[in-house]
Amino acid sequence: MFEVFAKYLQNQIQLNDQELNMIQKVCVSKRLRKNQYLLQEGDVWRYNAFITSGCLRTYSVNDKLQEHILNFAIENYWIGDRESLLNGTPSRYNIDAIEDSEVLLISKEDFAVLMKSIPQFQDLVNLIIERSFAASQDRINSSISLNAEEKYATFLKRQPKIANRVPQHMVASYLGITPETLSRIRKLNLKK
Repeated sequence: MFEVFAKYLQNQIQLNDQELNMIQKVCVSKRLRKNQYLLQEGDVWRYNAFITSGCLRTYSVNDKLQEHILNFAIENYWIGDRESLLNGTPSRYNIDAIEDSEVLLISKEDFAVLMKSIPQFQDLVNLIIERSFAASQDRINSSISLNAEEKYATFLKRQPKIANRVPQHMVASYLGITPETLSRIRKLNLKK
């Protein structure tokens, strides 16, 4: 599993063998079966998690037991609950595997040491946070300004690798539309 992470890192930043070894020593491998939780609502999130294989989702469940999916993450993506990690508060979210998956976990403390010890690693983390923030802003804007058809078209354009890997009812939840609406949109798209 670490080889996938090492390749990802070396595609982003320059690391020597000593720095790679330092990173490898603090990584903990975790395998998740389909539907297995990485994080459950109410637990405190204490890691930075990098996905080496598989597909996961972050979501909440309301009082009517409806799921609201915040994001999907596949290989070479990071996943977790930043609010819980930063504040040490119970998470409002669940993270589970949509398919059998493997992740590397780095504790909050070890992650901080890596950022202090390896400046280019900190630069990478800052870049990832900036991109994540921009993507979140874009997602919020799309969710409040686009109609259902436009939301789906945007999702297919921006996340084609994910669109083919997740069940349609989850895509509908992510887009904030009903599965019936998504089914209607997909049928209309097939006719075009």
